[in-house]
Amino acid sequence: MNESGRVATTPSDEPLRGEPFTMIVERGKIREFARAVKSRNAAYLDDEDALCPATFLMTAAFWQRRQHAAPGAPSELRRILHGEQEFVFFGPPPRAGDVLTGTQYVRRVWTRKGSRAGDMTFYEVVTEFKDGTGRLAVESRAVLIETGSPAEGPTE
Repeated sequence: MNESGRVATTPSDEPLRGEPFTMIVERGKIREFARAVKSRNAAYLDDEDALCPATFLMTAAFWQRRQHAAPGAPSELRRILHGEQEFVFFGPPPRAGDVLTGTQYVRRVWTRKGSRAGDMTFYEVVTEFKDGTGRLAVESRAVLIETGSPAEGPTE
């Protein structure tokens, strides 16, 4: 990481990326997701080529394995909090039948002083989703917070 909080990059100044993964947008999964978030929007529930709800791409985690993770992202789950999530669409939302290719990288890293769990390290992790033509369709931006020590769970 350099002084600006940017993470290591390749010689071409491109960020280091996890291996690409493929996500098939399935109509039934869109419907299940829409029902789980209590949506009544017919575009998600009834259409043959159903649109994805904006947050549907959170399910991309089910399509990813360890090799798809952004190099340099935190991995010890006992110390990670999900601090923020944003989706940026560069056209219409994906539809049932679309096949997306995702790649993930760490855009920046910064640290803040913490009290109870020690210093906190923040990671902005970006997942780019490209459509079948290779066009950037959606960018998912998450801020993950790694605590200095594992968060304590409930006591028995």
